[in-house]
Amino acid sequence: MTNRKRAHPRRKNIPSPRPSLRLNGIFAYPTTRTTMTTFAKNITALYLIKISKWFTLVMPVIVLFYTECGLSVADVFVLKSAYSVAMMALDIPAGYLADVWGRRGCLVIGCAACFAGSLCYTVADTFTPFLVAEILLGAGQSLVSGADSALLYDTMLHHRRENDYLKYEGRVTMIGNFSEALAGVFSGLLAAVSLRLPFYAQCLVAFIGIPAALVLTEHAAPARAKNSLANLLKIIRHSLFENRQLCGNIMFSGVIGAATLTMAWFVQPFLIELDTPTSWFGVIWTVLNLTVGLAALCSDKLDQRLGTRRMYVLILLFIVGGYVALSFSLTAGGLLVLLLFYVARGFATPVLKGYINQITFSEMRATVLSIRNFVIRLIFAAIAPLVGWLHDAFSLATALRATAAIILVPGLIFLLLERSAKSRP
Repeated sequence: MTNRKRAHPRRKNIPSPRPSLRLNGIFAYPTTRTTMTTFAKNITALYLIKISKWFTLVMPVIVLFYTECGLSVADVFVLKSAYSVAMMALDIPAGYLADVWGRRGCLVIGCAACFAGSLCYTVADTFTPFLVAEILLGAGQSLVSGADSALLYDTMLHHRRENDYLKYEGRVTMIGNFSEALAGVFSGLLAAVSLRLPFYAQCLVAFIGIPAALVLTEHAAPARAKNSLANLLKIIRHSLFENRQLCGNIMFSGVIGAATLTMAWFVQPFLIELDTPTSWFGVIWTVLNLTVGLAALCSDKLDQRLGTRRMYVLILLFIVGGYVALSFSLTAGGLLVLLLFYVARGFATPVLKGYINQITFSEMRATVLSIRNFVIRLIFAAIAPLVGWLHDAFSLATALRATAAIILVPGLIFLLLERSAKSRP
């Protein structure tokens, strides 16, 4: 009898082991190396996109650069108005485009537009090329804004980690503010060599966002719309009129966002009021941005401890109270008030965006976030001329108290609207 060795089965016929299951509440879902790699890749790419947006080397010296190129202060304000108009005009369409076309595509084009605007600055030295650059930068920021947060939430949802969204949104916000803070340090060093040098470096930073956006993995299927304009108007109507809870969240977030943006423009007049040495402006600016980043990093823990209702009230009280307290503390002690205000700003941004994401359908999420950004810029555009006139005609203290009143009234109204809509069955 011949002894034959039994042939081993080919390795390819051996069934692959099933992926392990992890439990998240009552749901079980597979966690393979591939899915975790995709998750880490998306998170890292979104971090890099945030850095490319917020590592702004040119901001601390841009007025000096304009002056060297022969522009007047009036020209500077026209350029910044063009930037704001470009963002306002494209905010909602860009968010809708991210929903119907895809978040990744919008992020790629947005990062490319920001790079083109930065590149334009490296060769421009007159008003018209500067205007083109500002429009490109505004359009690019609109395409990125909203799509990045929507893709982050979709990534969390796909990997069954939506409960971790606030933590990662806080980290993204922290990275943005840390980038802005560090950029201020390097900007002064580069500008000491040449005022054009920060713009060359800004080009390299802006380019980082393009390959980062290209490697993103899209998880939400783009919405299919036969009539894009009608569908966009339907989303706007749903967000601002039909869904009272979503409307309250968007408008409250818009009021708070406009309040924090307005305070950012009050910082320098406050420092001038204190006769602060010019060399300390950049240091204080850096410390404030680092404060926002640290607060954003802890926002999810505070939200879990206090809950939605208390967080809303706390944010409104800190923002309005910060204006009032600063108006009565136009001394060195006001720096502490300003620091606490920026802590509240760090908590507010990721928390309020997180609440909006939780009550928004995936196919309209980027559009809704863009509506929020549009509301912020619209409110800021409405109140900025008034509070600026109050500052020049009366005093900084008067302007701060008036802003507190302007923020308090609509803030309370939209807070009550959101509460009443949430309590309805």
